[in-house]
Amino acid sequence: MNIDAKLISAAENLFDRHGFNATGMDRLAQAAGMSSRTLYKHAGSKNELIAAVLMTRGQRFLQRLEVDSVEALFDALAGWMSEEGARGCLFLRAQGEIGSAVPEITEAVTAYKARFSETVGQILTRQMGAGVDDELIEQIVVLFEGATAAAGYRGVAAVDTARRAATTLVERARA
Repeated sequence: MNIDAKLISAAENLFDRHGFNATGMDRLAQAAGMSSRTLYKHAGSKNELIAAVLMTRGQRFLQRLEVDSVEALFDALAGWMSEEGARGCLFLRAQGEIGSAVPEITEAVTAYKARFSETVGQILTRQMGAGVDDELIEQIVVLFEGATAAAGYRGVAAVDTARRAATTLVERARA
């Protein structure tokens, strides 16, 4: 594993488990097994590191969503949560903690959420064929994001509930 990958992995773990504001650069350097000087050389600023972590996590998560149905989409979320934990969306947590004053973070969140919506649209197109309604895509996205948030306090059962609701929406859209 190269230095950048090691740093991003350590930072993702700390940000995910402890938050962005609570995780200082010294703690990040220690977790990555490098000096603060090396950390800054590779990461730039903390905000640049957060944006890089978000980009890497987003790519990793979207790869899990290369599925052909809404049911499989929610299965992928449940699988992710069983491996990674159910602490909510790291992108929305970053936006909530840091706010919209940091362009790198806002851009990372906006770009990921757009890619996620496109992915949901592609999944629905594979499942239903061409002409998927934008409203259905938005409904599935909201169910997915709601399940992601609710699983933090309701458990993974929230994902099952959202899966059933999404399946009902797809069935009604087909009718």
